Amino acid sequence: MDSKNIEIRWHGRGGQGAKTAALLLADVCFKTGAYVQGFPEYGPERMGAPITAFNRISDKEIRVHSNIYNPDLVVVVDETLLSSVDVTSGLKEDGALIVNTDKEPDDIRPFLNGYAGSVYTVDARKISMDALGRYFPNSPMLAAAVAISHVMDKDDFIREMRASYEHKFAKKPEVIEGNMKALTETFAALGY
Repeated sequence: MDSKNIEIRWHGRGGQGAKTAALLLADVCFKTGAYVQGFPEYGPERMGAPITAFNRISDKEIRVHSNIYNPDLVVVVDETLLSSVDVTSGLKEDGALIVNTDKEPDDIRPFLNGYAGSVYTVDARKISMDALGRYFPNSPMLAAAVAISHVMDKDDFIREMRASYEHKFAKKPEVIEGNMKALTETFAALGY
C-alpha cells in the first residue's frame, strides 16, 4: 500500500460515525500538508441504514472527483454488513480490509467473497466501552485505518486528533480523554 497516495472506502450504518471518521481523517491529513478528499455517498440516510464514505489522500494534487471503485483500504465499522454488502468489491489484492469485530481474521474470511489480501480485525466495541463507557466505534476504526495504512505518522495523528477533539468538545474534557484513550488503545491492539 502506497502511503503517499491512498484511497479508502468506509462501510458502516447511519449513526455509527463512518462518515465522521472519513471527514476527520481528511481533516487531520490536510493539516499535515496532504492533499485530501473525504466524502460520503448519499442514499436513503437514516439511522441504521448502510452508508459508504470515502477518502483520497495524496502527496500530489488530486484531480479525480468520483467515488472510489478500487480502494487500497476498506474499513468496515459494522460487521453485520459482511452478510449484506460486498465490502471487498474492487479492493486491491495488495490492499487491506479492517473489520470491527471481536472475531479473528480467519473467522470472517468466509464472508469475504474469496478476498485473499490482508485482513485485520479490531474490537472497537470493547475499546470504546473501555475508553468512553459507550459504544462509539468511529474513533477506534479511525485509528485502525491510520495504523494499517500508515497514511500519516502516529505522533502527528495523535497531536492533530487531540487538537480536533479539544476544539469540538471544549466543554467536555472527559470526552476528549476518552477518545484519545480509544485511539491509543487501538494502536496498541494493532501493535503500531
